[in-house]
Amino acid sequence: MDDKVLKILEFDKIRESVESISSCEIGKRYAREMTPISDVHDIERLLTETEDGVNCILKRGSAPSAGVRDISGVIRRAEAGSVLNNQDLLGVKSLLTSVRRLRAYASLSDSDPESYSTVEEMFSQLAELTGLENDITRCILSEEEISDDASPQLSDIRRRIFQIQNSIKDKLNELTHSSRYSKALQDNIVTMRGDRYCVPVKIENRSEIPGIVHDTSSSGQTLFVEPAFVVESNNKIRELRVAEQEEITRILKELSEEVARNSETLKSDLSLVSYIDFVLAKSSWALLHNAVKPSLNTDGVIELNKARHPLLDRKKAVPITVTLGVAEPGTIPATSMIITGPNTGGKTVTLKTVGLLHIMAQSGMMIPCAGNSKICVFGDIFADIGDEQSIAQNLSTFSAHMKNITQILKKADYRSLALFDELGAGTDPTEGAALAMAILERMYEIGAVCLSSTHYSELKVFASTTPGFINACCEFDVETLAPTYRLLIGVPGKSNAFAISEKLGLDPAIVTRAKEFITAEDLRFEDMLKGIEQNRLKAEAEAEETIRLRKEAEDLAEEARLRRDELIKESMELRYKASVKAREADNKARAAAEKMLTEIRRAALLSGNDSVRAAEAAKREFEKIAEELEADIGKRENTPVRLTDSDFDVMKLKPGDRVNILSLAKDAVVLAAPKQDGRVYVQAGSIKMYAAKDDIIPSAEREADKETSKHSRKPVSSGDRIYSNASNVRAEIDVRGMTVDEASEEIERKINDALTAGQDSFRVIHGKGTGALRRGVQSFLRSHNAVESIRDGSFGEGDLGVTVVKLKG
Repeated sequence: MDDKVLKILEFDKIRESVESISSCEIGKRYAREMTPISDVHDIERLLTETEDGVNCILKRGSAPSAGVRDISGVIRRAEAGSVLNNQDLLGVKSLLTSVRRLRAYASLSDSDPESYSTVEEMFSQLAELTGLENDITRCILSEEEISDDASPQLSDIRRRIFQIQNSIKDKLNELTHSSRYSKALQDNIVTMRGDRYCVPVKIENRSEIPGIVHDTSSSGQTLFVEPAFVVESNNKIRELRVAEQEEITRILKELSEEVARNSETLKSDLSLVSYIDFVLAKSSWALLHNAVKPSLNTDGVIELNKARHPLLDRKKAVPITVTLGVAEPGTIPATSMIITGPNTGGKTVTLKTVGLLHIMAQSGMMIPCAGNSKICVFGDIFADIGDEQSIAQNLSTFSAHMKNITQILKKADYRSLALFDELGAGTDPTEGAALAMAILERMYEIGAVCLSSTHYSELKVFASTTPGFINACCEFDVETLAPTYRLLIGVPGKSNAFAISEKLGLDPAIVTRAKEFITAEDLRFEDMLKGIEQNRLKAEAEAEETIRLRKEAEDLAEEARLRRDELIKESMELRYKASVKAREADNKARAAAEKMLTEIRRAALLSGNDSVRAAEAAKREFEKIAEELEADIGKRENTPVRLTDSDFDVMKLKPGDRVNILSLAKDAVVLAAPKQDGRVYVQAGSIKMYAAKDDIIPSAEREADKETSKHSRKPVSSGDRIYSNASNVRAEIDVRGMTVDEASEEIERKINDALTAGQDSFRVIHGKGTGALRRGVQSFLRSHNAVESIRDGSFGEGDLGVTVVKLKG
């Protein structure tokens, strides 16, 4: 793609912004060299990498800055056997440190290896060289300094140098502070000349301090003398310095050889780190600009929804929607768009936005638009935008444009996108309009996709009457004399020259006279455009009113649904309270009957067995009545309150759906598809059961029923037992004649039924007999985790033949 087009569409500024985010030297080069490509599969791969980078940043946060320089030359020198210097080795260390940090960053969240994204796959290919990194860290302190810990030999040499230096300093300090030599010395200091310790001696007293002269002052009055008694020590330091340098060279050579041995890994790491840095820079740019990954096609279809030019202020830029190549059934798709409207209305920005977003997407960058956007992959993009006047080539604006358009016509094909700004301008309007129509017609015949801006009315008519062409305009508010920057598809625009002139104070008589110079046909066309604009504004207003009314209707429907739910809740609360009161009355009646029976038995001890049998018969009659009463309560409790939600159908339930069981006042999960009779296998808490069709309502309809749910007890699991109805539960169980194991099993069921029904106690009738069943039953109850306490029956409750069980709340 021509670099001139990339510059016209300002892709160079996009590359600069990505480069500024990148931190690696090679990554920045990738950004500078980023160029659109035309292979769909390669573009899809690049876009997927960028999208995966966005997801990676959202999941883990920003990646650690790599900041790695290009050390490919360093690696090549090491492979050739050269000894690397401190700076080279620090560059290698920087790469290895970045690899280690990126691997740690990649492990911040667990990922399934089978679902690795492209970026995560790159992270996994990075190879850490911890040993080499630690060796360089231990040996190299800076670009000029090697650490004492680099080797034991180096440490020993430097220790010896330090000791000799201290010895020399001590001797020279004695000399400089001696009264014997004070007159001979220029100053009481010790200085260095050529790595040798010296003292400043006055030239006239040179003979008083024997030694070697290494330098003189600028005035010539001071000699820097190395006293004879430290010459040997200074010589020893020089020898040690040579040994030190040899040891440093040996250390650097060893490190260089280690770099050479790992050269392939280092090359791979350098390439991966740099490319990851580039990909994450594109991803960070996408996050900054709220960009998305578009879908690709090669069918000439462009659907840019709510697209923004990335170089405009996101808070001020007005999104535009551009659609080309999409046709209604039975019609020819429009592949050429002619955009009209006043100056400064946004026509040129529209052209640049379409061209730039396609270049960005074909370079692997996400684009700032809505998520359902589509771009067509073009083999080439051409642009004739801006002032093409060339003084150097003696070309007028029109001539320069025509020269550029001529080159476009020679190169364009069916895989091209052409952008023309003010096509045919700069010459006679009639000839310019005719020439523009001929050029657009030729581009259509070639099969290229075109967008062109113009002021010519002839082109508006041409687009309205020619298949494959479509009008668009940049909206302008005549009242405020300001463009709205909205792009309207299918509507030709007006130049609004007369209206703008009048608003700006031009004499109306002049405007009227100007209109007289326009042909009647042109006036009719302008009036038609005015009518179209008025109809469009009216349609938009009606659409907004329709949306408002629909919103009001939806709000009213929601309010009615909430009110219905409140009424259902109140009804169920009243029903529940009524059932509780009825049960309380039943329990009181039972207690009174038991008390009465006890009194009768006591009297029978004195009166005979006939009275006992009569009392027993009375008790059975009473229990029959009580059972009928309890059954009636249960029936009323289980009477379903159906919701008038036509969308809810029990037979459409599937495993995993949540429902509410009316008889239990509990939410439940559907475990299996409904049976033919409408029963549904559900799990409510730890209980699995078949619920009747009329006993089920949607779970959401019961979420607010706090009063009912607070009376429910948590059931204790006894395996996968199925309850068909757990609300009609008696307050006693008779296990007489059973073994301990049989009785324990029945009591276990009784406990679950009691908890489900909300009972807090019941009686176990086991009889007196030998006492073995009583002891076995009570032992089982004491070990049960749902039982709070047990006690023997009191006088009138059955004495030792009954155990009263109290359940945990």
